[in-house]
Amino acid sequence: MGEGNGDWLRVRGIGRERFAGYVADYLTTLGYSVERSESAEPAESHLRAHLARMNPAVPPSASEVAFRFYPTSGGAALVWEVPTEIPAPDRARMDRFVREMTLHLERSVATESHATAKVTRPTDFRLPWDAPPAAGGQ
Repeated sequence: MGEGNGDWLRVRGIGRERFAGYVADYLTTLGYSVERSESAEPAESHLRAHLARMNPAVPPSASEVAFRFYPTSGGAALVWEVPTEIPAPDRARMDRFVREMTLHLERSVATESHATAKVTRPTDFRLPWDAPPAAGGQ
């Protein structure tokens, strides 16, 4: 089970398999070919996607993406695993890609669950390419 380290998004009210389905559906609409796998021990869902159809909204560094989903109390958590580094020229486009994906997931989960499920961002979330906070303060 995850400790909350590396969580990008969390969802309450639906399970990890269903949440993985929302992410897979969204990536498919963007032109990705998606592979899903499940593991029983630990209980996780894995999603790997490769951009199969060019899309100007997707930065070149996001042509391959991978995610891990694990169950939490009352929902699931999503960890962004690939890519781990984003070149400086792609940074702004990647930030926009992440924002748009987050907003899409928030809307689609809330709409399709009739507002009984909710996507949230942990307060301490960090994407793999974000620099860790400086230790020891200023």
